[in-house]
Amino acid sequence: MLFLIFPISAVADSSKSSIVMDLDSGRVLYENDANHQRLIASITKIMTAILAIENGDLDKKVIVGEEVLSMYGTNIYVEVGEKMTMRDLIYGLLLRSGNDAAVVIAKEIGGTEAKFVQMMNSKAKEIGMKNTEFKNPHGLDEVTENYSTAYDMALLSKYAFSNKIYRKIVATKKYEVSTGKKTYLWYNRNRLLNDYKYCTGGKNGYTPSAGKTLVSTASKNNLNLTIVSLNDGDTYINHQKLYDIMFSKYHRYKIVDKDSFSVSKDFSRKNVYLKKSFYYPLTANEIDDVRTVVHFFDSSSSNKVGLVNIYLDNQKIGTLSIYEQEKKKEQFSFFRWIKSLIG
Repeated sequence: MLFLIFPISAVADSSKSSIVMDLDSGRVLYENDANHQRLIASITKIMTAILAIENGDLDKKVIVGEEVLSMYGTNIYVEVGEKMTMRDLIYGLLLRSGNDAAVVIAKEIGGTEAKFVQMMNSKAKEIGMKNTEFKNPHGLDEVTENYSTAYDMALLSKYAFSNKIYRKIVATKKYEVSTGKKTYLWYNRNRLLNDYKYCTGGKNGYTPSAGKTLVSTASKNNLNLTIVSLNDGDTYINHQKLYDIMFSKYHRYKIVDKDSFSVSKDFSRKNVYLKKSFYYPLTANEIDDVRTVVHFFDSSSSNKVGLVNIYLDNQKIGTLSIYEQEKKKEQFSFFRWIKSLIG
């Protein structure tokens, strides 16, 4: 990929590490020491949440165990023996950053916290988070420590954002739940949801060792971005400034339109089509540097017959598969067969 990186001085970034990534293409629009491993605090809970969503029965009532007794810091204050659905636990995990919710989820999904942590690290590898190591499901770092990078956490944000349940939860400003034993009213701790009108969600974090951390998402004019900042002295203001800069410089362009796709008369294949269009974030100065190259296979055992490769300044930024309409088999007609014999 070609990365257009803006000078740090022009952005006045208040974090030790940060990144801005396009959620659809994965293009990095800005980075600041984005591959430096740092403590991540409660943004850990994004991984905990997505594993719970993917592996849990969200409507199942989970019995809270004694694992919550060792939790401190931000909690939702569930009690031993109390029952709460997995869905409600995830809301408490993401809106209120419940450390107690994290260990209840870990035990329910993994059987033990240790096995759940193994699942976290396995999922991290699957996503491509090469510089991440989870040791716990909550982000507290006085006993065990979770390390990642701004880049890796942006990959996690991109992955999680593709899940509609996760998107709905992190965009929720207020949530009320009753367990029969207690009634809970939670307000989202991510202040950016109220402070920045384009914000669509995210997760904040803090420990004295990690400093302030924040993963957020925002959308404007069909451009969907995520920002990660680690050890950031002014997270919410920093994210707003970065979003404003990127939204003013980048726009989401349709580079290849599946509905108007056609090939040159020089190609023998005519009944071809694309299953999807290709979009990409570009600055106004980059538009003329985009080109597409069509390549057809010499032979194919399926109806996939070629590729459209998209380049930005000679760097490949995407590929689309080309398909050929299958010829309809002519139905057998007895009378047509007789007529062919007569000739």
